[in-house]
Amino acid sequence: MNAARAEFARKGLRGARIEDITAACGLSKGAFYLHFPSKEALFGEVLARFEAHLNEVNGRRMAAVERHFLGQGVMGSRDRLEHSERYRRFVELETAFDLESLELMWSYRDVVSVLVSGSQGTPFESLLWRMTEAQVERVAGDFRRMQEAGAADQEMDAKLFASVIVGAYVLLSQRMVHLTEKPDMSAWAYTLQRLCEGGTLPRFDAPAPVSEPVVSRAKRPTTSQRRPPARAKTRHTPRKSP
Repeated sequence: MNAARAEFARKGLRGARIEDITAACGLSKGAFYLHFPSKEALFGEVLARFEAHLNEVNGRRMAAVERHFLGQGVMGSRDRLEHSERYRRFVELETAFDLESLELMWSYRDVVSVLVSGSQGTPFESLLWRMTEAQVERVAGDFRRMQEAGAADQEMDAKLFASVIVGAYVLLSQRMVHLTEKPDMSAWAYTLQRLCEGGTLPRFDAPAPVSEPVVSRAKRPTTSQRRPPARAKTRHTPRKSP
């Protein structure tokens, strides 16, 4: 399977050849068919493992978030403004799972690359978008819950926000394919959380614009107390006598 993944990443699903896969791992082409009826079936097995790992991480993430909400309550706007203890714990929880998700994407970056650009003309060409749509729905659901509690900007479109987050993961996985060294995943996870945190604050959390001081109506002088406007001074020219 490792030899197949490398071949799929190099040539795409249509360009990969079974004899090259088996030659890379010291097997005959006939031995291949003892395990898989086709290279598409082999790629399907690779994808099944990837999806199983992804679903397992997401399942644990949703369960952990649910336990946090049940035990600590859903955060409100004051939690985010004051960085309360339960809000800090929630951010730590989310960052930890972001890091785990990024590590998983690093492990399967070659598979994601095949789904993005190497599966055209095969039954797998639209699979990535079906997978991402499921992730968008999950993230959007969590975000709507935060909006209902007043902890996120209620005017934001939850599904659009989720699409941006999931899309970032897809682009990062593509970037990983071209990296020769593993990046600092902790820094990536921290950056993703900071973007989500700062970009979704409720609108009333933003500082009010600075304006000129205004005299309150109670302290304004009444009409009778106001000084009349000063007349403009004009030069007096004496009239000449006839």
